[in-house]
Amino acid sequence: MLFDTQLERLFKENSVIAIVGAKDKAGSPVEHVGRYLIGQGYEVLPVHPVRKDVWGLPTYASLQDLPKVPDIVCFFRTSEACLEHAEEILALPWRPKVFWMQLGIGNKEAGELMAKEGVVVVEDACIETEHKRVFGN
Repeated sequence: MLFDTQLERLFKENSVIAIVGAKDKAGSPVEHVGRYLIGQGYEVLPVHPVRKDVWGLPTYASLQDLPKVPDIVCFFRTSEACLEHAEEILALPWRPKVFWMQLGIGNKEAGELMAKEGVVVVEDACIETEHKRVFGN
């Protein structure tokens, strides 16, 4: 569990967010969250295996294709897929500071793998909702 002071620091100190499962389908939760984070000044790196241009941004097929190391990796995937992504990250030369599983998404094994690497793990929480709550937006 993260306390509000920790969340506030997390949001202030981490400015690059990779969104796995990014798509710009009108009305979808990921669409709303992605645009919100961009509007708050975060550098968003959309990740989707097929889409090439989400939110007017270059979109990367996988985490290994990212041009820079994200501070936060935020998942809009199934809970089961998060374990695969945790294993994908372990095969990379970098680690994010935060492994964030969106509202309704959680995977104990993935969380444990990331936590062993010193990565902060958040599960079953909306990054937009938490940002608004902490900053009163």
